[in-house]
Amino acid sequence: MNAIETKNLTKYYGKSRGITDVSITVGQGDFVGFVGPNGSGKSTTLRTLLGLISPSSGSASVLGMDVLASRTEILGRVGYLPAETAFYNGARVRDVLEYSARLRKIDCTAAAKNLCERLQLDMNRKIGELSLGNRKKVGIVCAMQHSPELYILDEPTSGLDPLMQQEFFALLQEKNQQGATVFLSSHILSEVSRYCSRAVVIREGRVIAADTVDALGSSDVKRVTLKGADGMPRFDGISALTCDEQSLSFLYRGDSKSLIAGLSQLSFGDITITDPPLDEVFMHYYAEEGESK
Repeated sequence: MNAIETKNLTKYYGKSRGITDVSITVGQGDFVGFVGPNGSGKSTTLRTLLGLISPSSGSASVLGMDVLASRTEILGRVGYLPAETAFYNGARVRDVLEYSARLRKIDCTAAAKNLCERLQLDMNRKIGELSLGNRKKVGIVCAMQHSPELYILDEPTSGLDPLMQQEFFALLQEKNQQGATVFLSSHILSEVSRYCSRAVVIREGRVIAADTVDALGSSDVKRVTLKGADGMPRFDGISALTCDEQSLSFLYRGDSKSLIAGLSQLSFGDITITDPPLDEVFMHYYAEEGESK
């Protein structure tokens, strides 16, 4: 049984595109990053997986259950963090966490206390007194305190400072090592390359790549930097082009002969060809898909 499985999942809002023919498989115990620019369909996919919105067509199952027929049971076994969290301003953090635990009929007192300590969240503060980052922490604790078997997290680190981001991912890695599955959306590519074992790339509502992080990183994309170039490259396979007075740089995907033929059209002083970091490879997927439409 897979933790998440979708087949040709499609959602339209009237005539507006949400997602189109999204097919994803997330195995139990996986740590998967769902990567895409803002507006690519990440949140729509996650909300559909939880039965919060109904698909226009296609199918989806979570923990072996249909997302529409078994929505209540799925929500009870999943830890969900929406991109934006909202709570009553007059309630104290402790009250929100206790209320969330009561909804699940679980005593989460000890787990909530531990999570708040690690995330440096004061349980006695009122929600209205909290910063954006601390409100995000409340949502994180609500999603994690009942130790679910699957975490579905939408842009979980937005609003967190760098130290809290590290602690948050340390918590997720611990849960993953204990057997939990993690499926998180992010447009911060470095997060996915650093912490996830697999990645699914989505753009304009369609999945354009899905593989292990290592496999995606070992693609044939290269970073090419030219110094003293007398013009701009005009051949196929180029994306993420940047330039200044001294050099120009771009990502290239294709065979070496085509690259050499394209470069022969330019005059330049020096050239460097390197393997780009994974976040740059992801950017190439974004650009390549956009150029193909």
